Amino acid sequence: MSWQIADEFGMWTIAEICERAGVSARTVRYYEEIGLLPGVRRSEGGRRVYGQDELERLGFITRLKTLGLSLKEIRELNAVYAIGGSTQAMLEHLQPLLAAHLADVDRRLEELTALRGQLALYRDHIEARIADADGDGASRDTGAERPLADPRSATA
Repeated sequence: MSWQIADEFGMWTIAEICERAGVSARTVRYYEEIGLLPGVRRSEGGRRVYGQDELERLGFITRLKTLGLSLKEIRELNAVYAIGGSTQAMLEHLQPLLAAHLADVDRRLEELTALRGQLALYRDHIEARIADADGDGASRDTGAERPLADPRSATA
C-alpha cells in the first residue's frame, strides 16, 4: 500500500501524525502504551498507521494537558467514555475536574498576587535605602539579610 494512497484515506505514519498533532513520536508511543490511544492499526509491513480518530484524540489530550489535567485524569475520562459509550458521560465527569483545576488556578493567582506585592514593597525598600546611602557610598543596613514573610500570609 502506498503512503500517498494511505494519506488520501486519512491514514498517516507516526511521523506524519506527530507533525499534524504537534507531539513527538515518543509521546505517541507512550500514549499507546498507557491506553490513551487504544487500537492503533498496523500496515501490512507492521508499521503503525493512524487516522482521523487518533489525530482528534491527540488534540483532545493536548488540550486537556494544557488545561492542567494529569494523564491519570485523562485516562479516567477515556475509561468513562469507553464504559458509558457516550460523550455526555465523559463531559459530566470532565466538568468537576475542570472546576477543581480552575479553583487551583485561582488559589495560585492569589498567592502570586501576594508575592508580587511583597516583591514590589521590598524593591521600594531597597531603592529607598540606596537613595539614603551615606555620602561615602556605604549604605546602611538594607534588611537584605532578614527573611521575607511567607507570601501566603500577606494581604494583597
